[in-house]
Amino acid sequence: MEIPVLPDVTVVFGLAVVVILVCHRMKVPAIVGMLLTGMLCGPHGLGLVRSAHDVEILSEIGVIMLLFTIGLELSLADLSRLKRPVFIGGSAQMALTWAVFFAVPYYLLDFSGGSSVLIGMLAALSSTAIVLKTLQECSQMEAPHGRVSLGILIFQDLLAVPMMLAVPLLAGSTFGFTSSIIYTVGKGALILVLLVFFAKKIMPGLLLSIVRTRSRELFLMTALAICMAVSLLTASIGLSLSLGAFLAGLLLSGSDYRENLHEAVLPFKDVFTSLFFISIGMLLNVGSASAHLGEVILAALLLLVTKAALAGTAARILGYPTRTAVLVGMALCQVGEFSFILAKTGFDKDVISEHFYQKFLAASILTMVLAPFCITLAPRIAALVCRWLRVCDAPDELPAAHYSNHLIILGFGAGGRQLARAAKNAEIPYVILEMNPDTVRNEAKKGEPILFGDASKPGVLSHICVQEAKALAVVISDAAASRRAVEIARQENPALYIVARTRFNTEITALLDLGANDVIAEEFEASLGVFTRVMDKFMIPHDDIERMVADIRREGYKSMLPGSFNELAVHVPDKSLAGLHVAVFTVDTASPLAGRSLMDVHLRREHDLTVAAARRGEEFVPNPDGPFVLSAGDRLYVMGTAEALKKGAGLFRGA
Repeated sequence: MEIPVLPDVTVVFGLAVVVILVCHRMKVPAIVGMLLTGMLCGPHGLGLVRSAHDVEILSEIGVIMLLFTIGLELSLADLSRLKRPVFIGGSAQMALTWAVFFAVPYYLLDFSGGSSVLIGMLAALSSTAIVLKTLQECSQMEAPHGRVSLGILIFQDLLAVPMMLAVPLLAGSTFGFTSSIIYTVGKGALILVLLVFFAKKIMPGLLLSIVRTRSRELFLMTALAICMAVSLLTASIGLSLSLGAFLAGLLLSGSDYRENLHEAVLPFKDVFTSLFFISIGMLLNVGSASAHLGEVILAALLLLVTKAALAGTAARILGYPTRTAVLVGMALCQVGEFSFILAKTGFDKDVISEHFYQKFLAASILTMVLAPFCITLAPRIAALVCRWLRVCDAPDELPAAHYSNHLIILGFGAGGRQLARAAKNAEIPYVILEMNPDTVRNEAKKGEPILFGDASKPGVLSHICVQEAKALAVVISDAAASRRAVEIARQENPALYIVARTRFNTEITALLDLGANDVIAEEFEASLGVFTRVMDKFMIPHDDIERMVADIRREGYKSMLPGSFNELAVHVPDKSLAGLHVAVFTVDTASPLAGRSLMDVHLRREHDLTVAAARRGEEFVPNPDGPFVLSAGDRLYVMGTAEALKKGAGLFRGA
């Protein structure tokens, strides 16, 4: 039996493998590769796909899965942790971008009201997939601009579904659809009430029953059934399938099995979402885009520059310095994947013309291609902007305060807090420099000597007397800012002791070259911790472990590379030690051992067991000697082979 869509799907995935592999080698995001795949195999490209409509139907499942997983990922805890970036930064970015891109078409280009509203929506969204993936690869997620970008993206995801719901209402040039909106919102509220009841009263018991079966297949079917059933329910009353999928995910985000649900649907989401982006690429008329190449490039550049400026303004509204604002703007300057969904819906509903739709697709794809490069180059651009604007974001000085022979702490995350607490207990004078205005405000109220400022700017460190400081601890998550801060501090004070924290080994050499005295790499220290515990588990002598750790620290991170421990084999104990085990037994009142000394019971001679330690109440006795008298209730740590421990277990129970 022939499956009509199978040849097309085979061609699509086969070509996608090649294109995405090439994109990976060029460090271009996979989403861009999918769009290019669609452009190549679609009807406007090489024409390799005979039935683009069938592929498009499969791609709709990808949209459902995408929104379901986004609903699962948007937990209330995430919203609470990033509430200011989400609700203040996100609303500022969305409002500013929408207003600009609504006003220009409506007032200057004579677009209809509905079209202008949609254009504002299209421009307001950024690519969650590209931004988060690139920030993670650059180790910038925990940096201030990474947290702000994440918060704004969460707010965009929250508004994406209502915007999708509003697109069909935009058909026509007037705004006389208030009654339709009220009716639609009313239906959505009714569905939401039913879903909340289902999620609170029925879902926990249902999922518990499914989990108890320990059947992965059944759990997967349940996850898919929930997603599809809620989607069909919303579609049956005239709402979108996508809205139902999002609501299903959002309601299940508070479940104990949230991570399991996410893991179950993730492979399906990835496959079908890939088809969605490929189908978008198929819709692009390459010939038309080529004919208007100048307009497309100009539109893409205007989108990038305008969106970057407006997103940066949102970061400034939050109180972040200019450098952070520029980094946020560069991260969010591209058009998002949800914009394609909105644009396609708007095109299907005749809200926008095919001519505009094709230009928008081409310009948007170009912004997505350029997005990773914008994020990578953002620190350099931020430096140029700050130099051009002649700003340094210097902190306000504490009144009548002068620092001397003090400790400077850059960053007040977990590491900075611990260091500040230790300095306070040791009565070491210290001052903290932090870029999160909320943290500065809250900690200053508690009496912490904390200031707001960007240490990577010349002149900022001089405000906290770096020339007279004794030590500087750099514990911020922004790698580029850390390097710049170390360089400036060393120039200001050649005698200053500088210790810097970094995430990866690859940053160590750069920081040392710039003037850091010591660099603590999280990856390096974590690998040492794992190494020490594994060697200890295999009974490598402690003095040998300490010697090897000392060698590693002396040689630096290069010693962690393969081939650095060829001499380790001479320290491995006899393989017979691998058969030794330690078990804990409690001496029962009926045990023949109770009331007798270790020398009397002959555990080692008769049972091949050795008592390594004993615990009696709060007292711990390591390596008890022969006269030690065993009492009922004693907990004994006994060493022996697995067979000897099994045979001797009855001695302690009295069996």
